[in-house]
Amino acid sequence: MIRFYSPGIEQTGTLPEDESTHCCRVLRMREGDEIETVDGEGHVYRCVITNAHPKHAGVEVLERTDQPQNWRGRLTLAVAPTKNADRMEWLVEKAVEMGVNEIVLLRCEHSERRKMNTDRLERIAVSAMKQSLKARLPKVAGPVDYKDFIKEHADTREFRCFGYCSPEVERRDFGQCCTKDSDVVVMIGPEGDFSPAEVETAIKAGFLPVTFGTSRLRTETAALYATAAFHVINNM
Repeated sequence: MIRFYSPGIEQTGTLPEDESTHCCRVLRMREGDEIETVDGEGHVYRCVITNAHPKHAGVEVLERTDQPQNWRGRLTLAVAPTKNADRMEWLVEKAVEMGVNEIVLLRCEHSERRKMNTDRLERIAVSAMKQSLKARLPKVAGPVDYKDFIKEHADTREFRCFGYCSPEVERRDFGQCCTKDSDVVVMIGPEGDFSPAEVETAIKAGFLPVTFGTSRLRTETAALYATAAFHVINNM
């Protein structure tokens, strides 16, 4: 069954305009056809179309089921946007498909890109959520100043770490130190890496410097590596 995204479906009884267009104009679905919708909060709805309008399709909810998160703990990816926006869009799509709770765009000293079209990233996240048959929509936040993000996560019980390339700082392998069933926060810096001052700030706040293997990875690759490793560790 084709899945659509409609936050607040029980209250509104309609699909958003873009979903209505896809449903009724592109797919040519009609009154009486059944569809599946998710609200981004973990609920799946079996619905029947009552008004096949291409801008505000009306539906009746027939059944609601709760879809629990299929991984333990909470994963927050804080990533400095890459100079090439396409790479960040790719990362959001793949991270949501794998499973992530929040993606935060970081503004760092060496950041080459300080703005992103978050509306577009959110649309990509919605599409990836539906495609991967999830019912919870990850939050896409930012850009957030690096120091503000550090303060927000200082003195928490999360496993907090940041990827760093320089061997001058003692680092641990992420796959060996990430703790199972825990809330995890991973920071990934820009192409120019975190500055020495940012590294010092993070360590003082309790963030652990880590590596993602022996290869030097691009920003988006390191973030996806961390996402994949998080899920492997939690499924062991």
